[in-house]
Amino acid sequence: MPSTIDSSDTGIGGGGGGARADAPGDPGQPGGAGTTHVRVAIIGTGFAGIGMAIKLLEAGERDLVLLERADQVGGTWRDNSYPGCQCDVPSHLYSFSFAPNPRWSRSFAPQQEIQDYLVRCATDFGVLPHCRFGHEVIDARWDDAAQQWHITTSQASFTADILISGHGPLSEPAYPTIAGLERFQGTTFHSATWDHDHDLAGERVAVIGTGASAIQFVPAIQPTVGHLDLFQRTPPWIVPRVDRAISRRTQHLLERFPSLQRIARGSIYWTRELLIVAMAKRTSLMRFPEKVAHEHLESQVPDPGLRAKLTPTYAIGCKRILLSNDYYPALSQPNVDVVTEGITEVREHSIITAGGSEREVDTIIYGTGFRVTDHPIAQRLRGADGRSLAEHWAASLGAYLGSTVAGFPNFFMIVGPNTGLGHTSMVVMMEAQFAYILDALDTMARRGVTSIDVRPQVQQAYSNEMQTALADTVWGSGCASWYLDKEGRNTTLWPTFTFSFKKRTSHFDPASYTMLTRRSQTVRT
Repeated sequence: MPSTIDSSDTGIGGGGGGARADAPGDPGQPGGAGTTHVRVAIIGTGFAGIGMAIKLLEAGERDLVLLERADQVGGTWRDNSYPGCQCDVPSHLYSFSFAPNPRWSRSFAPQQEIQDYLVRCATDFGVLPHCRFGHEVIDARWDDAAQQWHITTSQASFTADILISGHGPLSEPAYPTIAGLERFQGTTFHSATWDHDHDLAGERVAVIGTGASAIQFVPAIQPTVGHLDLFQRTPPWIVPRVDRAISRRTQHLLERFPSLQRIARGSIYWTRELLIVAMAKRTSLMRFPEKVAHEHLESQVPDPGLRAKLTPTYAIGCKRILLSNDYYPALSQPNVDVVTEGITEVREHSIITAGGSEREVDTIIYGTGFRVTDHPIAQRLRGADGRSLAEHWAASLGAYLGSTVAGFPNFFMIVGPNTGLGHTSMVVMMEAQFAYILDALDTMARRGVTSIDVRPQVQQAYSNEMQTALADTVWGSGCASWYLDKEGRNTTLWPTFTFSFKKRTSHFDPASYTMLTRRSQTVRT
């Protein structure tokens, strides 16, 4: 999978001047003469950051840097290493279309294989020399006079002509607010920061949350722990995981005949794409997956009392539909209690429920998801008016095509607002955004443009379009989910087919932007 771009290529729009970021070594110290200038700075090294970097390198851009707070690439799949961690999207689709992997061991890849795949992509495509590890972005602000971004990390300072955020919506753990948590004397950790040094054998474990992570790690730890209390606020809809091992013979065939893997990917893509008909076009069709989920629950949970606790009361699909074959059987074991009473207090060695019962606990594991609609990085990005992205988003999140935000020139997001999916692979959306950003940079270079800024009215019209389209989907059927922001607006999901998004982002649309030259002249579009 190596890149074939010659090192003499000058890149999209040429170099940005100053110290180059493609040379290994010290990237500079904060402030003044120690500041490193790059043409493109990318935040994060998950699927979004690595994929964007690969496409920039293939286009000839060498003056780029990836700023990563951790010590290796991987993003979500580096951080989420909890027992049983596995993808919910088939392996052949949950990978870059330009970097197929014929060696997936299962139809749904386990975490370590995905992490290994990302490391391999970063290595083979030459991304690693551009990575700066241990560089958490502390502050990034647009300098209108210089037409540049000023970026401060935990180790150094940079300026950049273009800033691309690939931080990912599932990268910042969310923690519950419960009275007395600080007094707890046992061990606590989030599923995204799993404490692998802590032995759960024989312990009394409390799991708070029943989302996508919990339904994977609960069955993995249940046989080991002494007792497990699962604190459930809302039961998820769960359907069977149709998973199987991929034989060595099949792997060899896919490697020898790449067209077979393209066919497999295409069939998975179109099968998944059809799900949007039921989720967003004719929601009455959701009665079919609901029937499958009910039958799955009834067949795996014989106890009527437990089954009642685990039966959702909201429309299937309103929250994320989960896949599991072992979650329900694990909850039926004698060392597990499903607790539906709310938690009122945590004490030194116990948890108190709303009903007044006290449950002794040695370890608390948070399966409480991520800060999707209030990501902390929004507080660290400041636009042309000096206000943070969080301040711009105080009322509600919004970004044109999930990619650009009015008042933030030369700033692009990957997997921004309303690009999330409830039915297929996020990599499809990412690759569409890669194409849009590359065409934007190429347009800037061809027209001699130094900055672009999406027009506020264009962004607002787009946000209105998204909310209108989402209103009659299954995601707008009335439940409370992490898809919704604090105003109750679904600012997370894309409301229709992914091929519609790919078409809209296949070419940059200059008329939607204010574009300036070095002399601050507005470019007519």
